[in-house]
Amino acid sequence: MDAATIGHMLNTAFVFSTALILAALGGILSERSGVVNIGLEGLMTAGAFAAAVAAYKAQEAGYGGASPWIGVIAGAIFGVLFALIHAVATITFRADQVVSGIVINFIAGGSTLYLVKLLFEGAGETTLVNEVFHKVKIPVLSDIPIIGDGLFNAYPTTYLAIILVGAIYYMLYRTAFGLRLRSVGEHPSAADTVGIKVLRMRYTAVLLSGVLAGIGGATIAMTTTGSFSHNTISGQGFIALAAVIFGKWNPLGAMGAALFFGFAQSINNVLQLFDFTSHIPSEFIYMLPYVLTILVLVGAVGRSRAPGALGEPYYQGKR
Repeated sequence: MDAATIGHMLNTAFVFSTALILAALGGILSERSGVVNIGLEGLMTAGAFAAAVAAYKAQEAGYGGASPWIGVIAGAIFGVLFALIHAVATITFRADQVVSGIVINFIAGGSTLYLVKLLFEGAGETTLVNEVFHKVKIPVLSDIPIIGDGLFNAYPTTYLAIILVGAIYYMLYRTAFGLRLRSVGEHPSAADTVGIKVLRMRYTAVLLSGVLAGIGGATIAMTTTGSFSHNTISGQGFIALAAVIFGKWNPLGAMGAALFFGFAQSINNVLQLFDFTSHIPSEFIYMLPYVLTILVLVGAVGRSRAPGALGEPYYQGKR
């Protein structure tokens, strides 16, 4: 395998892992506050749909290069709206958090497909957006052999994801807000006794998870597909959730896990270039990232410690 192939694999790994990193960061914030977020898949779906529609409309209106950014903003807004449903159900009404997340996935999948057919004259997907993100090279760094083209020739959203990893890590472990967020996920009654608004913190965390997962979905629509259909996300939300667990609810760990899954996807693409794969059913090659996800989760069982109050509804005044 030559240097160009390795560089291509690295580049492809970052392309596929960007959306996973963003969604995983959202999952970390939600679950660090004590709210399980199985609904990452639905939040990403909502974000991808909103981004594809908003960018298309912005393109038609003549916004040009600003269209994909308008799509990202729309994706974040739709992500928040669906996350609000999850927050109200689980925090205010104390519904089962896993069931609520599954419902979010169903609602997002069904409603977005219906809206696509409604807005695009019965079509199964949105009209292709021409004004999408293009890769941006970082001068000098992109010229480094092997890793230069792989790491420093990326979409703007990839650079954004890397910046957010550092920012959220700092916020969680170096700020008072992060300490309060982690405390309501570990021992909410103790946090309540020192004056921390548990329900408010949980609402904030879940809504932020909607923003990040929505941007994650928008990233897929604005980089690799240019449109939205029922299979645009295709389980990426569940892989992001696996990255949260495998990364031990730590932004850096989740980024590493997301890169691992992205690398698995890049291997998937490279394998198809070799002659011997012509004898292997394509379905086996496409299922590789998902098989690796399952194997990683099996290996992570018993090694990752979830936040102490994860999945537990909080009753104000409870001690």
